[in-house]
Parts: sequence; structure tokens; C-alpha cells
Amino acid sequence: MAYYSVLAVTPKSEDWIPDYLEASIPLVTKHGGTYLARTPNHKQVEGSDQPAALRIILEWPSEEAAMNFMQDPDYKQHLEARTAGSDSVHFVIEGKDAFA
Repeated sequence: MAYYSVLAVTPKSEDWIPDYLEASIPLVTKHGGTYLARTPNHKQVEGSDQPAALRIILEWPSEEAAMNFMQDPDYKQHLEARTAGSDSVHFVIEGKDAFA
């Protein structure tokens, strides 16, 4: 079953971004992930204001794949750089309609 990572990221600095992109893109692929969206072009249409500079959506083949990416030793320093260099929120979401 597919799982999705949904992130809201607002960089506090841009120093970490080039190294992060260079390392994370191959690691996402290694774990079977696919970027569906990485964009500053988004609009909140409902709810209380939750601004973010970037919205990112990835598709994973399973929850295990998503978690393996997050726990990959080669990703650790880049995850630390992203969380230190940005305000980030990350959800892993099961790709099913639980109300169908």
C-alpha cells in the first residue's frame, strides 16, 4: 500500500539546502520514493493560517520504505541539517480511504 510524506518547510537559512538536495534525492530513490510535488507555489484555502515556504509531497511504496528513508544512516546528517535550518513539519500518511 502506498504511503505519502507531506512536509511543510520554511528555511531559516539556505546554507543546508544544496547539500541536502544532493544527498536526499538519491536516497529517496534508493528507498523507492518519488517526489510528487516540491514547490513554493501553494495556497491555503481553509483553516487557520499555517504558512510555509515550501510544500513537499513524496509517494512511498510502503510505510516501511518511508521509515527506512528517515532512518537511513546516510540521511541522518541531512535530516539534522534540515531540522536545524528550517521550521519543518512532516507527516507520513497511509494511502487509503479509511471511510470508504
